[in-house]
Amino acid sequence: MLSHVTTPQDLDDRLRAVLAALAAGPDRRDPDEPVTGTAPLTGRQLLELFDAQVTSRQLDLAGRWLRSFGEGFYTIGSAGHEGNAAVAAALRPTDPALLHYRSGAFYCLRAAQAAGRWPAAGPGDAASSANRPDDPSGRPVDVDPAGWRTDAGPPASPADLPGDGPTHPAGADRAGADPTAAEPAVADQAAADRSAADPTAADPAAADRAVADRAAAEQAVSETGDPAGAGVGASATGKPRFAPPGVAIAVDATGEAVIEAGPSPEVPADVVAGPEPPGDVADAYTEAARDVLRGLVASAREPIAGGRHKVFGRADLAVVPTTSTIASHLPRAVGMGLALERLRRLDGAGRRGAAEGEAGPDDATRPPWPPDAIVVCSFGDASVNHASATAALNTAGWYDHTGLRIPVLFVCEDNGLGISVRSPEGWVATALRSKPGIRYFAADGTDPVEAYAGAAEAAAWVRRHRRPAVLHLSTVRLMGHAGADVESAYRSADEIAGDLARDPLLATARLLVAAGVATGEELLGRYDARGWQVRRVAEEVLGEPKLAAAADVVAPLAPRRPARVSRAVADAATRAAGPRAAARAEAFGGKPPELAGPLTLAQSINAALADAMLDHPRLAVFGEDVAAKGGVYGVTKGLRDRFGPARVFDTLLDETSILGLGLGAGLAGLLPVPEIQYLAYLHNAEDQLRGEAASMQFFSQGAFRNPMVVRVAGLAYQEGFGGHFHNDNSVAVLRDVPGLVIAVPARPDDAAPLLRTCLASAAVDGSVCVFLEPIALYHTRDLYTAGDEEWLAGYAEPGAWASGHVPVGRARVYGVGSAEDVTIITFGNGVPMSLRAAATLADEGVGTRVVDLRWLAPLPVADVIREATATGRVLVVDETRRSGGVGEGIIAALVDAGYVGAVRRVAAVDSFVPLGPAARQVLVSEDAITQGARTLLAR
Repeated sequence: MLSHVTTPQDLDDRLRAVLAALAAGPDRRDPDEPVTGTAPLTGRQLLELFDAQVTSRQLDLAGRWLRSFGEGFYTIGSAGHEGNAAVAAALRPTDPALLHYRSGAFYCLRAAQAAGRWPAAGPGDAASSANRPDDPSGRPVDVDPAGWRTDAGPPASPADLPGDGPTHPAGADRAGADPTAAEPAVADQAAADRSAADPTAADPAAADRAVADRAAAEQAVSETGDPAGAGVGASATGKPRFAPPGVAIAVDATGEAVIEAGPSPEVPADVVAGPEPPGDVADAYTEAARDVLRGLVASAREPIAGGRHKVFGRADLAVVPTTSTIASHLPRAVGMGLALERLRRLDGAGRRGAAEGEAGPDDATRPPWPPDAIVVCSFGDASVNHASATAALNTAGWYDHTGLRIPVLFVCEDNGLGISVRSPEGWVATALRSKPGIRYFAADGTDPVEAYAGAAEAAAWVRRHRRPAVLHLSTVRLMGHAGADVESAYRSADEIAGDLARDPLLATARLLVAAGVATGEELLGRYDARGWQVRRVAEEVLGEPKLAAAADVVAPLAPRRPARVSRAVADAATRAAGPRAAARAEAFGGKPPELAGPLTLAQSINAALADAMLDHPRLAVFGEDVAAKGGVYGVTKGLRDRFGPARVFDTLLDETSILGLGLGAGLAGLLPVPEIQYLAYLHNAEDQLRGEAASMQFFSQGAFRNPMVVRVAGLAYQEGFGGHFHNDNSVAVLRDVPGLVIAVPARPDDAAPLLRTCLASAAVDGSVCVFLEPIALYHTRDLYTAGDEEWLAGYAEPGAWASGHVPVGRARVYGVGSAEDVTIITFGNGVPMSLRAAATLADEGVGTRVVDLRWLAPLPVADVIREATATGRVLVVDETRRSGGVGEGIIAALVDAGYVGAVRRVAAVDSFVPLGPAARQVLVSEDAITQGARTLLAR
């Protein structure tokens, strides 16, 4: 008798026993008919779901098997969650998906869809008319329950593409509302103004037409494998949009993403049983299994992360890799949904802001996402309580409340447990239902028909209305949390037995047998055939190479192509002086910044942002107070008036969501420039940079990226406005993020070149950059004496941008006096303080070199070593703290390079910055710099 402990062996034995014992159903039925009179699934479709579920289950068993002899490195499986295959079936294979770690069946079914394996609806399709949009002629359009159109139709024209806009009264509660009901008109003028100003606004009728038209194209691809004869996965230009199914993705020597064909094993033709089996078991499911197994054994041939982590992801499947276990990918999903809507209208308007026929920096990287795509992201029930999930759901609802559209389907897979901690009965449903602006759907994830119907209804609603929804999918968890988990320590035998009784594979099998589509023995044959093939592939991938060198591991982390970045800056200058000169003159009111006289740091950043927005039609500036107010320090003043509220907009007060919007926007194809109002406010959202932004290229080998330039007002020395929130000098957490670029402009004439480099690096290399702006220097005018205006500088005309280009990791050197006695290495506020100290030393006959690092990551090590060696005496002036400060990195770089001269450090005290004059007691002062240099010289 089988036990109720869900070990791999027990689970496998039980499933095999139940399948073998299933009584034969009625006479054979046409597999193209619905499995029941009202079911939205045909027998053939249900068989596909079964195959996806079985493949996922066999992968879980293989993972435990590999781990048993030390060759597998990941055992969190999908057993009990295989109902998410029905969610994949209800979506399109081009809908971007961000999946949590129990998504094996979803991934397998998505692979089958992309390979053309998902069958079209049969004649008995029972799709609800509520999900049947009309085509532009007004004729009814036939769609299946997943929203896939079954007739042919013309592609949507740009004019037909919908955008976001007010579609309901502010604060309206739509829980339980008819999803097909017409939305009431906007009553308040403010909302109407938002609709007019926002280039993504459009009417719901246009949305319906776009849904129908896109569905026709998608259906053609699913049935023929060729979109309009352009070749599988081809774009309108004929260039491949996605890699073919079953390929590995790598990064070549130049940092470009490339694809490599994977092996295709020969498999006996007689290993699959059941009605109309796939002729060769080495099909899409086998290749999906190979992907997952390569991840389990950390194979360098794994198609997305290349052995760096076990993730579900593949570019050709539109599955974006996520490494989070606690829903930190949800803010990115919200940002991506918002960006997709903006891009749709932006593309439809011919890239607003660009002249007809005019080339621009965004033309070569058109986003691959279809214009009516929706974003799906899945997470577990325990993650509902995490701050990232709360932020994402709140942000989606907040924007929906304002009238902006975000087509995101959140999928909460609820097995009732977070490892061993139970979710309180009814808590998840209550929490999800209570989210304002989020439409709630629920389904039993252990019942394939109900799961598919619920997912299809939810997906169709999101696609039609372009608004967020959550699908609450009840599931079970089999075999515990992971391989080392002994669930009997915290679960009773009855609880475990109850989950075993709801095994989704058995539910699918029973329905197939009852419908006369297959017998239990045939399904057991399919199960064994898949198991045999998965085990064979597992044995094959064991011998594949692992990442064996540090250079191989970090290759996709942060590609640096300085020549291309430099060329991008030069090209922008050419456009600004040539084709876009008239638009530039108009944007600056006839007085470009180079003619405005000397500028402050804040004014220079403002002008550089305006030039960048003129050059990049997809660049968006957003954050708290950046639009109407122009930023709390006026740095973004006037940008919204010039470029409109769709490109310069205020966000809600939540740094996690601000960064999430940037992450999603970059992934969708925009060039986001979010602002974090103060450095101290970044710390509650750091993981969005560390775990999400900086890791994207690393865990996708460059197949996905999220270019972004995060502007952060920070550092200390503000006068009259202090305290640790507004004078934060902690940057250690940023310098610890692999691949992150950190720029700190101290002078106005450095600010614009540094910002242009960051933007070009983001566009060319997909870099994630932090542009750390010293608050105390924003409006500084003088250097040595009041009124000298030595800290102002002119703005370079476009013709001088190329010659004034500042590559990532290059410092600036000032010579004071003979410049032969001591080298001061500093950054930010330390630059003007060190220059004043150097002037004092010059009066004493001491020559000084002042090195402005300009880049805190990567540090300009070559410049530091050169300037340190020139004098043999180095004073590091570090306005951050002694512990974890920038100075530690500089001194370590000197030691590593074999520097043998004298070195001394002046740094802030390990303390938060207090209010008022007390701040002077813990921060670096000019006197301390001068005295430090004298001490160094006295050695």
